[in-house]
Amino acid sequence: MLPVQRRESVLAELRAHGTLRVADVARALGVSTVTMRRDIAQLADEGVIERVHGGIRLPRGVAVQPAAEDSGAPADPAEAQLSPVGMVVPSLDYYWPQIIRGARDAAPAAGVRIVLRGSSYDDVEDLRRQTAWLLETVGIQGLLIAPPTGGEAVAELIGWLAGLPIPVTFVERTATVGPFHEHVESVTTDHMFGAGLAVRHLAAEGHRRIGLLASSTSPHHQAVRRGWRETVEQMGLQLEGIPDALTPEYRHPAWSARLDEFLDACVATDTRALLVHSDREAISLVGRCQERGIRVPQDLAVVAYDDEVANLADPALSAIRPAKPALGQTAVDLLAKRMHGGADRPVHRIRISPQLVIRDSSTQPGKTPSS
Repeated sequence: MLPVQRRESVLAELRAHGTLRVADVARALGVSTVTMRRDIAQLADEGVIERVHGGIRLPRGVAVQPAAEDSGAPADPAEAQLSPVGMVVPSLDYYWPQIIRGARDAAPAAGVRIVLRGSSYDDVEDLRRQTAWLLETVGIQGLLIAPPTGGEAVAELIGWLAGLPIPVTFVERTATVGPFHEHVESVTTDHMFGAGLAVRHLAAEGHRRIGLLASSTSPHHQAVRRGWRETVEQMGLQLEGIPDALTPEYRHPAWSARLDEFLDACVATDTRALLVHSDREAISLVGRCQERGIRVPQDLAVVAYDDEVANLADPALSAIRPAKPALGQTAVDLLAKRMHGGADRPVHRIRISPQLVIRDSSTQPGKTPSS
């Protein structure tokens, strides 16, 4: 990126998140912290950002775009006529803001208003507490929720959610309940299909050995791996000995050592193409490749999964992009129909296909990108 492009990217991220850590921005953009601090100094001199300890923020009074938790009280008198619907999500600053915006955009036409609460990816008790608060304090008439995905406590939570006296729709999660394993209504991304898109794109670029690196903290890593493996097998590509690893997230102390082990395996097996889940791990991997003299995409083609910040890397990362606004919109529509359709309405499970976005990291310089 040119310096002006880097600074524009920083401002775009700040408008979405309000505050950022300098180290995270530098890692996301693939530059040193020294370079990032120079850009930040110029932006601060221009008065468009403020520096705080370890990071930066927008100046006071400048609006921030991401979703924030709601108090539950309608801000507009007209909203008081709409049925309150709770929405409990595991993150308010990565992946989920676009889903939330899609839900909020669709809510008025569906006759509902969204009351948002943030929880976490694995705190079962907090999620139960947030849901109970929405029921008892706000009086929600429906619930959109993304619960944790594993463990005995989670199974009990799913049963509790399914037994609530209001309609419940899972977002980016699926589950079954009861002795007959009946499905809970859900709207999800077809992550297996998305992984297959990445494999087919890399195969079209001439790669026969396509590895996988996925974060063990992602609730979708199993579906991504199944899609990767099944597509590799269907296309008759090499599978035996191909690097296939689950790692801690990029901020974990063990990440650097695991990443080097994985890259060593790629070199040893002559694996020259990777699907990496998610963006932040992919950006960190590309940065380590540059430090080791492994050129992307000449020596190693990379496709990221999520497309949250993949375009900020250098080179810009090709990515699988879930249709996040559509997920939120569809979930609201589905829940509203359940609220108005009664108990006889059949349970719906909707899967939405993600999109392949081709950028510089997976196509050879001078070659026209495949579609």
